[in-house]
Amino acid sequence: MGPEASLSDNAHHSLRLLATLLLGGAVLGLSVLGLRLARPDGVWSSSSKKKRRPIRVYMDGCFDMMHYGHCNALRQARALGDQLIVGVVRDAEITANKGPPVTPLNERMIMVNGVKWVDEVIPDAPYAITEDFMKKLFNEYDIDYIIHGDDPCLLPDGTDAYALAKKVGRYKQIKRTEGVSSTDIVGRMLLCMRERSSGGTPRNASLQRQFSHGHGQKSEDGATGSGTLISQFLPTSRRIVQFSNGKGPGPDARIIYIDGAFDLFHAGHVEILRIARGLGDFLLVGIHTDQTVSAHRGAHRPIMNLHERSLSVLACGYVDEVIIGAPREVSKDMITTFNISLVVHGTVAEDNDFQKEEGNPYAVPISMDIFRVLESPLDITTSTIIRRIVSNHEAYQKRNEKKAESERRYYEGKTYISGD
Repeated sequence: MGPEASLSDNAHHSLRLLATLLLGGAVLGLSVLGLRLARPDGVWSSSSKKKRRPIRVYMDGCFDMMHYGHCNALRQARALGDQLIVGVVRDAEITANKGPPVTPLNERMIMVNGVKWVDEVIPDAPYAITEDFMKKLFNEYDIDYIIHGDDPCLLPDGTDAYALAKKVGRYKQIKRTEGVSSTDIVGRMLLCMRERSSGGTPRNASLQRQFSHGHGQKSEDGATGSGTLISQFLPTSRRIVQFSNGKGPGPDARIIYIDGAFDLFHAGHVEILRIARGLGDFLLVGIHTDQTVSAHRGAHRPIMNLHERSLSVLACGYVDEVIIGAPREVSKDMITTFNISLVVHGTVAEDNDFQKEEGNPYAVPISMDIFRVLESPLDITTSTIIRRIVSNHEAYQKRNEKKAESERRYYEGKTYISGD
């Protein structure tokens, strides 16, 4: 065979090889593209450098007199996504739709910002999800889903405040936490105030009946008319674990200890805990028993029982661990057992005369030079919250009547489900 034939064969062989390579590359490229398009989120696998966009969920509310039920709702909402954005309704809209709030917007913002499951807060949120605000949530805040509990949120005209979110398929629902509500807490406060007075006033008695819905609170002595009021809420170990961080201090951690009643957990508590946490690596909070609180603040306290108060404190992002039922006296054994580096106390408190007492509960840490008094950022106590309720009793009575009627209409024919 001549040189020309040999060159021709080589050329044909090269062309066939090139065609095979091109065809194989095209098939491989189409296969990879098909795999990418087949993924619902349109992203590469976890081994790739590109990551899935975080799912952002939105929940709003008044968060007035914020309690562990609110915190549990935020915990459940956070579990439905990667980032939780919370809208706090402005004062004017709360007044228009429900009646005046007990706590103003700035205090409610502090409370919501302090919850460990909250990533971002939107102030001055509207009470109802309007079409314009919903577009803002989707386009500016990249919200994927709007979350609310299974309890009713009705506008004055009786319509559902979340109707639009449900219509577009971007609504998810969580379970309401059983056993607590702001209305119930107001009832407890007013009943306490009634029992403090000599026989109470007809005004407070009437208001208490409106808020308690006719259900008497049991007292420590078993009666319903006197003694320390104790809620019937009892937490499970699962609930406590859900609220706990699950982490202990490191071997060389500087552990800060602060104790108190933390009754009606409020913005003043959050702010002093924030300052205390900034002094070390681990914040341990001691929560006094109901009996201890009653002995030093009167038979009408606490408003919230030990377990309720513990959950509220555990939900705070500045808190690492709590001692449920801590002794009032900080002993040497306690300091050694928990490896406490510094014991602190705020300047604003219900019982701030401890240094004048014969048995100063902080005598041991003072003698060890590990005690410090912190300047409280806010002049708010549990009594402050109670005074707000009593001084504006008529407005809160109307607010409660309006809410009770709305809930009655909503729940007719429905089955009540407790929070998860």
